[in-house]
Amino acid sequence: MRKFYVFLLIFTTATVFSQVQDAWVYFNAKSNTQMYFDSPLKMLSQRALDRRSNQKIPLDSKDIPIEQSYINQVKNVAGISVLAKSKWLNAIHVRGTQAVINSVKTFSFVNKIDFADKSLNIVGNIAKVKKIRNADKITKTKIDYAYGSSANQIQMLNGHQLHQQNYTGSGKIIAVLDAGFPGVNTTQPFQRLRDNNQILGGYNFVLRNPDFYTGVSHGTSVLSAMGGYKENALVGTAPDALYYLFITEDDPTENPVEESLWVEAAEKSDSLGVDIINTSLGYFEYDNTAYSHKYSEMNGTTTYMSRGAEIAFSRGMIIVTAAGNSGNTSEPHISVPADAVSVIAVGAVNSAKAQASFSSIGPTSDNRIKPDVMAQGQSDVVADALGNVVTANGTSFSSPIMAGMVACLWQAFPLKTNKEIRDLIIKSGDRFATPNNQYGFGIPNFGTAYTLSINAFSKNDFILYPNPVNDSISISLPEGHDKGSFFIYTALGQKILNSDITTETSNVSLESLEKGTYVYKLESGLFSKTGKIIKQ
Repeated sequence: MRKFYVFLLIFTTATVFSQVQDAWVYFNAKSNTQMYFDSPLKMLSQRALDRRSNQKIPLDSKDIPIEQSYINQVKNVAGISVLAKSKWLNAIHVRGTQAVINSVKTFSFVNKIDFADKSLNIVGNIAKVKKIRNADKITKTKIDYAYGSSANQIQMLNGHQLHQQNYTGSGKIIAVLDAGFPGVNTTQPFQRLRDNNQILGGYNFVLRNPDFYTGVSHGTSVLSAMGGYKENALVGTAPDALYYLFITEDDPTENPVEESLWVEAAEKSDSLGVDIINTSLGYFEYDNTAYSHKYSEMNGTTTYMSRGAEIAFSRGMIIVTAAGNSGNTSEPHISVPADAVSVIAVGAVNSAKAQASFSSIGPTSDNRIKPDVMAQGQSDVVADALGNVVTANGTSFSSPIMAGMVACLWQAFPLKTNKEIRDLIIKSGDRFATPNNQYGFGIPNFGTAYTLSINAFSKNDFILYPNPVNDSISISLPEGHDKGSFFIYTALGQKILNSDITTETSNVSLESLEKGTYVYKLESGLFSKTGKIIKQ
């Protein structure tokens, strides 16, 4: 019996060694670091450098490109394929047998090897990495063909209040990392993006070619929730933002290389000066179950993708991700990278603000609140690859709805850091005082977030609140000014209201106005401010 057991062990070991495995090879050094620090435009665009400078984020070794000669030496090992690379993690994703991958440990520049099959790391190896669940991969989407209005998914967040102030994402760049974007280059809901040259480019990291208008249309619908526009049918939350479109998800398969491709695309986004990354992707289980993640790994620091997301935030970007669609399964928790500390993980509610049953829940395995916030993710209005305006379900759409509003808020306060913008959004949540692991900090109120930030600049600007308004509006003057004038005009420019403002008389009645959109103007000395105001 003992002999039989030993035979089985030897047979199994031999089989494992002969099977093709995925692994990450980590290097222990980079070269020419000073040269890159002296000439940073060799590694980052001027816009990326400006973003870092504005947020007082110094360059560091993670910005230095990975040493190409190291990659070449590993690639030249017979039986190894190099599938992805990361300068942030100083690692490459390789595929080959266990034996041939382990052979590269003889190179002096190799620091460690992490197999995707974590059991192999116990046998003479280090670390661990995890996988995702099929239900979360691109948070599989149920689409119901029905026309409707996108107003509710914006108004639920009070996003219209930012739009009314002309904060529609202009000047902000969003990178969409997804499974494909067919129809974006041809159909009507994206005509406005094309006409205004708002799609800056993209790349297919899965096929390693520039054709990003291909693949699965999940990314098409995700983009439409931010940048789509069809009058009286669909308006995205950031219709005037700029976009990069990156394919990192290989939909027919589930393999941890997709985590590596995501990190590679995030690094590209960083170098191009992107402000916000939206990823409606999540990983927990893989086709090879030995690669799959465990809940214990949902701690924000273990998985390859979540570590990459955290580094992306440290570069000054904001990362918005879907929480996942596994809330009503046997493993209901969020997937990677939603577990990362600094990402904004977005769960789903229905149009009545009740949690969608499929929305993945927290906490993380280290007991942090997740998801962070909620947005509509049930019966969302989006566009498909044929240009139809349809409704769809999934945190896949909660995430871009939120990401677009992040762009609008950041446009309003361009000097704020990514951490400050994230904090504003969290603090505006309707459950901020009593968060839980079903709703996180709740549904953000971007009108409140805007006001919270405006108050910080009240000494040097007018404050006008609320907007939209019912009966009266409150106005405060810049510091040092004790009087001013408030005017309201129709959309055609006809003046219909004129009121003097002082520090004592700061409220103006608007009861006489009919419901509608007007233009206001505030003046005090050399200070002047105009904008739109809505009478409800």
